[in-house]
Amino acid sequence: MTGALAEDAISNQQGFQDMKARLHRMLINRMDLTKLGQLEPEQLHEEVARLASSLLAQEDTPLSTVERERLIHEVRHELFGLGPLEQLLADTTISDILVNSPYNIYIERGGKLEKTSIEFKDNEHLMRVIERIVSSVGRRIDEASPMVDARLKDGSRVNAIIPPLSLDGPVLSIRRFGAEPLRMHRLLENQALTPDMAAMFEMCVNAKLNVLISGGTGAGKTTLLNALSAYIPADERIVTIEDSAELQMQQPHVVRLETRPPNIEGKGEVSQRDLVKNALRMRPDRIVIGEVRGGEAIDMLQAMNTGHDGSLTTIHANTPRDALARLETMIQMTGMRLSDRAMRQQIASAVNLVIQVARLTDGTRRITSISEITGMEGETITMQEVFIFDRRGVDKDGRVLGRFRPTGVRPRFAERLKIYGMQLPRSFFEEV
Repeated sequence: MTGALAEDAISNQQGFQDMKARLHRMLINRMDLTKLGQLEPEQLHEEVARLASSLLAQEDTPLSTVERERLIHEVRHELFGLGPLEQLLADTTISDILVNSPYNIYIERGGKLEKTSIEFKDNEHLMRVIERIVSSVGRRIDEASPMVDARLKDGSRVNAIIPPLSLDGPVLSIRRFGAEPLRMHRLLENQALTPDMAAMFEMCVNAKLNVLISGGTGAGKTTLLNALSAYIPADERIVTIEDSAELQMQQPHVVRLETRPPNIEGKGEVSQRDLVKNALRMRPDRIVIGEVRGGEAIDMLQAMNTGHDGSLTTIHANTPRDALARLETMIQMTGMRLSDRAMRQQIASAVNLVIQVARLTDGTRRITSISEITGMEGETITMQEVFIFDRRGVDKDGRVLGRFRPTGVRPRFAERLKIYGMQLPRSFFEEV
């Protein structure tokens, strides 16, 4: 009996999708597209609902009022939005939407992946939605250019890849960014850090320390960067540089720059390195780079070393030491012939603080380490941890147990904070 019910459900769902596709085609054939272009959004939706109701009245298929409203609602999404994804985009608790195939869609909520019941009709249906996203930002996706990064109106980052590169049909990934970015008070509520750590960060940003945020994919690097940037004084000129604009600065004097990929002929690319070089000519008080991942590392470090203090950026790495090693690799990518010692001196004199963030096994995000770069000893960059997250296993529900604790080391930058009129309480660094 259960199998028969399941087959009926699948058959009903397929019938609904077929009717939606049919209604979609009929609406496009019946609508005067030139007239619709002159209507306001509300009038446009009313006109579509009126036409859809008229067309449904001519159909023989019996539909309840709820089914009829759902059908009209979804057809509107097909015409003006992103089809089945619209209801997922409307859910602010979802941080990632992962479309592996038309019938296999996952979301991430609270740091955990879960499968949805949402489906596209077929590969062609999914492809139409991808093309709509891509064309809205002036890009194209086809066999000649089968990968694309784009951005939705709300700032969400989109990556699409299609055959022949993806073997099972089009694949779409959407990284959500809320309309309201998480501020420090929300990170404190989520226990991502302690009030002492937040107070220290505020002092460090105000004292113009150069901060590097390190972590893996989805660890919360950009979220923390947004929270730290809120501490930048409102009277400073900030230049942000990103591959895909995600930062949401709160200050009034912000210049936002975004890279540009090459066109179909392979020309016209503007890299992060180009933008960093240009930013130095724009009289910035602060340069904030969304993520350093290539040759721009050397320009960023030189900027930090030549009067552009207070810079903030993120980097993909699993430990603070790995983050510094990645910076060395990026410098080598430029082709500059610097010795290991010269590279490390550049890094040691430029970066003051490395904040390590991680997404733990229970989906929570934590700051796991705060390390100060203290200088060089021979060929090695010296670091000391100021705060650390001590993991102590998991409870019966799978939640990670642990606590933040100071290491007992008073950081050297405390003297710099004192010059700026700020005093770090000794109690911050006393082990409990």
